[in-house]
Formats: sequence, structure tokens, C-alpha cells
Amino acid sequence: MTLARSDAPAVYALHENPDWFSPFRDAFEAEDVPLVEWLLVDGVLDLDELPPEGVFWSRISASSHTRGHVRSKDYTRSVLSWLESHGRRTVNGRGVLELEMSKVAQLTALRAAGIDTPRTVAVIGTHNLPEAARSFPARSFPAPFVVKHNQGGKGISVRRFDSSAELADAVAAGELDEPEDGIALLQELLVAAEPTITRVEIVDGAFVYAVSADTARGGYQLCPADACAIDPVSGALLMPPGATIAPEPDQQLFRLREGFDHPLVDRYLDFTRRHGIEVAGIEFIETVDGRAVTYDVNTNTNYNAAVESVAPASGPGAIARFLGRELAAAYATV
Repeated sequence: MTLARSDAPAVYALHENPDWFSPFRDAFEAEDVPLVEWLLVDGVLDLDELPPEGVFWSRISASSHTRGHVRSKDYTRSVLSWLESHGRRTVNGRGVLELEMSKVAQLTALRAAGIDTPRTVAVIGTHNLPEAARSFPARSFPAPFVVKHNQGGKGISVRRFDSSAELADAVAAGELDEPEDGIALLQELLVAAEPTITRVEIVDGAFVYAVSADTARGGYQLCPADACAIDPVSGALLMPPGATIAPEPDQQLFRLREGFDHPLVDRYLDFTRRHGIEVAGIEFIETVDGRAVTYDVNTNTNYNAAVESVAPASGPGAIARFLGRELAAAYATV
């Protein structure tokens, strides 16, 4: 399948999961911004062909392989390299894609910016996890701790262990899947003062709003898109990994943090500007020992319908307006 083209300059959205895209499609229509979707699952890319005229917005997820789209990441790398070699305007482009694909890259960049992150050890090869875990006490990693994949999503790979011996038993029994890129993370277990995390939404260098997510019912699965809470086959509510209370129908796991004012917001805005991240949802935990610990940078951010209905501004709307402005600035005829 070749990539679709518009006869006139348009915004091209690079993604791999139609279940997540409806709110954006509606926002672009409402803002009257021309939109073409490139579903980067498989296809044909002619490197000798000129890209179409437009602005290209990447929202490929590190979790794409969990939906069977194992080629999407490398396909997107190729497409973005092709676009940028021709000088096309990309939003969350090639460099940002690499941050999305690696929690190691995110954590090291956050630490370099002076932002507190979880104490973490990267382990190449699942068989090395037990030995790495046994070194935790010397590294100020008291049990319990968590193991997660460097490339993950929706909490699928996250698992708590109460001792290095428990982890060793799990590895010996073959209970842990090999990470997509071969890198697993041993990470301190962050204990929240309240069973919530906060997600800060940023578009075009500006704070949009902050969301509180219920970790008792949401566990490690903190994707705010409504589709993330539903089993795609049965349509039933999912019991997320790490949840301690089963979610109930119509129960909201995500709430707007009204009047949110935290020093991290300005630090996140500076961080995203420095790294060329133009759309993001950044998550942190306020711990029992008084830390505010940032642990994830989502550059393919999704939005929750219930939060959007009461928020002072719309996340998808802000994106549609931002990309519409970029398109108008690049093409005088638009």
C-alpha cells in the first residue's frame, strides 16, 4: 500500500492505531484543518519520490508491537528520515521518536535536566535480571521493586517483585517475556502518598491541563484513551495489571486536576522545548517521602473523554489548532 496524498497541502498524521484516533479526527474537522492519515503498519515507501506538501505529525507508540504492529516503529523511522531529508516540517519528528521508543532515553534526558526520576538499572537480557536484582541493596534499591520493558505500554510488561529470590524464580520458570528491544528495567517501587499519578498535557510549548489517574483501579495501565480500558474481543472492562481494586462500569479512572499549579510544569515546558517535543503527556508520582518523581514521557499522548468534557481547553483541539497554524505558516495558499 502506497501512502495517500492530498491535492493541496495538508496535515499528515502518522499513526498505527485507529482505535485511538477518533478524537483527533473530530478535532481537525471542527477546526477545518485538512487531514490525511498515514497508517504505518506496512506498505511501500519510494525514496525517489518527493513527499507531498504538508506538515507531518508523528504519534507512533512504543507499544505498537503489542497490537501486532511490529513493523510500525522502523517503518516510521524510515518515513520520518525521508520527510526530513526533503525539509518537510515534522512535529514530534525523528529525534522525538527515539525518546518515545526508549524509557532509558527518557530517564537519562530527564535526569540531565535535573528532574527527579526513579532509581533504575537497565538490564540487557532477561537472564541477567536476578544478578542485577541482587545488587539492589548496594544501590539503594530496597525490595520491593518492579521490572518493566524499555519499550512498553498500558502496563503490560510491569511486574512487582518482593525479593530478588522471587524474581530469580520467575526468570527460571520462564514467566517473563523478552523485551521487544532486549532491554528490561529494574526500578524502585514508588509508593504514592495517595493512589494516584498526575499526567501533565503539553501542546506547542504550553500547558493544557493536568489529569489525575486512579492507580488503585488503573494499576500500571494508565493510558487515558477510552479504548484502553476495554477488551477488544469481549468488550468487557479489563482488570489492569497492578490494580488492587476491580474497575466498575462507568467508573472514571481519570479526573481533571483543577487549578493545578506545580513547579514541575515549568520544568516540563523547558524540557520539551530543549528536546523538540511539541506534543506530550508527562507523568509523575507524588510519593510518601515527599518526592515528585517523573517516570514517563508520552509523545503520542491520548486524551480521556470524561476529562475533556470538563477541561478548560481541549487537548485534541489544541493540537488541531497548532498544526493548522503550522500548515498556514508553511503554505501561504492554505
